[in-house]
Amino acid sequence: MFSEFVANRSHALLRTAYLMVGDHQLAQDLLQEALIKTFMAWPRLRDHERVEAYARRTIVTTSISWRRRRSFHERPSDLLPDASTTDQVDSLATHQVVIGHLRGLPPRQRAAIVLRYYEDLSVAQTAELMGCSPGAVKSHVSIGLAKLRERLGPAFDLVASGDEEVLS
Repeated sequence: MFSEFVANRSHALLRTAYLMVGDHQLAQDLLQEALIKTFMAWPRLRDHERVEAYARRTIVTTSISWRRRRSFHERPSDLLPDASTTDQVDSLATHQVVIGHLRGLPPRQRAAIVLRYYEDLSVAQTAELMGCSPGAVKSHVSIGLAKLRERLGPAFDLVASGDEEVLS
């Protein structure tokens, strides 16, 4: 039963993990750790219909705890500071800019935005996954979006219009 869950939902969970950490390799590690924790909790989970919610919450809480580690912020970069990115497609560049600014948000604000807008969860579902009140989710989303709007400027309107290529 757990193997069926992993086979059916790991792609969606990997997307959530990627949006939380902004790096494919770290997202794979985060998903692996969350699946291990979910597997260890499997015998205690009474409602197997809610396993995905449990796994998503594990991804969120684990990524937040990772961000608290000092070593998390020290990562090598593939791009040199003087490298030109003019050869890339505009949507890819916009996507990278958005993800970069999203990664710059505090962990709880990032989690709220990712769960609300990338995963399309309701305020109540997001609050349950984050372990906080719906009002706290609204506050995190509001403050996070204000920071993104401030940092992205006019590009924020393009992203906020729902351009799927930019968001996915």
